[in-house]
Amino acid sequence: MTVPTVTPSEVRRALLWRDEIALLDLRHEAAYATGHPLFAANMAADRIALEAKARLPRKDVPIVLYDAGEGLVAWAAERLAALGYRHVRQLDGGLEAWRKAGFELFQDVNSYAKAFGELVESRRHTPSLPADEVAALIAGKANIRILDVRRFDEYATMNIPGSVSVPGAELVLRAGRMAPDPGTTIIVNCAGRTRSIIGTQSLINAGVANKVVALRNGTIGWTLASQQLEHGADRQSGIGLFEGAKANAREVAYRAGVRHISPDEAGALEQDTSRTLYRFDVRSVEEYAAGHITGFRHYPGGQLVQEIDMAAPVRGARILLTDDMGVRADMTASWLAQMGWEAFVLDGGYDRALQIGPPEVWPKPDPSHRYRRPYEGTDVNGAAMQAYLDWEYGLVDQLRRDATHGFFVI
Repeated sequence: MTVPTVTPSEVRRALLWRDEIALLDLRHEAAYATGHPLFAANMAADRIALEAKARLPRKDVPIVLYDAGEGLVAWAAERLAALGYRHVRQLDGGLEAWRKAGFELFQDVNSYAKAFGELVESRRHTPSLPADEVAALIAGKANIRILDVRRFDEYATMNIPGSVSVPGAELVLRAGRMAPDPGTTIIVNCAGRTRSIIGTQSLINAGVANKVVALRNGTIGWTLASQQLEHGADRQSGIGLFEGAKANAREVAYRAGVRHISPDEAGALEQDTSRTLYRFDVRSVEEYAAGHITGFRHYPGGQLVQEIDMAAPVRGARILLTDDMGVRADMTASWLAQMGWEAFVLDGGYDRALQIGPPEVWPKPDPSHRYRRPYEGTDVNGAAMQAYLDWEYGLVDQLRRDATHGFFVI
């Protein structure tokens, strides 16, 4: 089939104007990670039938496809057309044309969330401690709590000794249980930088009384400092709000421009067929399976901020979050709003019939097609880890050169 074209400048203009657009990189993830436009989302051509319905919920959303000369565009366009998508074009000249136009290419995955995290640290001077200092605090039995904000499966693979698993958006909900003494220093870590920066700044933004710092460079920094990791830990935190957490989280969301809406108002959003609406339940998988509002996909809040390009590839879309306790949705929405999303939080809705059952899980891609993150697994590749950190340090300058992001930091 003949696929209409759109120029790189026209795509960039749509991103600057915050028009709805899904700029899709059709290569496998490993190739995508070698370089792509900031707001390009990876949807491998051979996974379109599997993923398109959930990731591209509006059939007439503008979609722009590209590859790097592999010949994937026509094939992918046919599959999208067969699924009912009506506004599919291709990037004229593909990825090479984007580069020749002088526009930035970003490496790695979840690049714009990671770039945003670096911008947050730069603007807010998010406090952190290097691995050696944290190790000395552990050895000296200091009054500290180390909270690991990664997914639980990542934590179980390898973790800082003595740390407790408190995935991302759960921090404000559970910090009062983990550090009830305001004199306890909370140390937040992830594998690298982004989730620990966002997690640390979340607690600071929400007004926790404790001193909060990030473990600088996460488990990568810990490994590069020749410190030992634990393996197979299963420590998890219970719920415990610190004083004022719920009201403070709502205030943080308000300052970021998040709007709270009723179930009836949410229904009106859903009926607006001129805009794409993503609906996410940001609670734990166990809570979701026990009962969730129909139509909401499961995506834990911390991971949603990190993986927003995967969860919501339509840049310029609306995002509606739900959480029966409110805190996780408010904190997650506050970050999405700062990343340029039109973000809403649903107030209520849990007094009606709920759908019971686990979230949909897609089959994993062929391992040979997947980008191997330098911080994954238990093997140590110091050079790759350092190169990854060096890349992250340069993201703020790259955002400035690219000039399409529209991020702000409260």
